[in-house]
Amino acid sequence: MRKYQRLQDLREDNDLKQEDVAEVLGITRQQYQLYESGKREIKFHQIIELAKYYNVSIDYIADLTNVPTPFHRKNDTEKK
Repeated sequence: MRKYQRLQDLREDNDLKQEDVAEVLGITRQQYQLYESGKREIKFHQIIELAKYYNVSIDYIADLTNVPTPFHRKNDTEKK
C-alpha cells in the first residue's frame, strides 16, 4: 500500500478529481498527485485542511485508525 493511499481513497469516495482537492489546498493538480503517489510529503497544515474538508480525523488520513470520526472538542459550556 502506498504511503498516502487514504488521500486517494477519500478523494474517490467523495467523487472528486485531483484538481478538486488541489483547489481546496491551493496547489496544482501535479503537486497533489505527488502527495497521493507518495513521491512528496504532504505538509501538516494541508493534512489538517483535508481532515476538516472530509470531516475525518488526522489519524484516519494517516492510516493510524480505521475509524474516520473526527475529534470533537468540548465547548466551554460542557467544561463547566
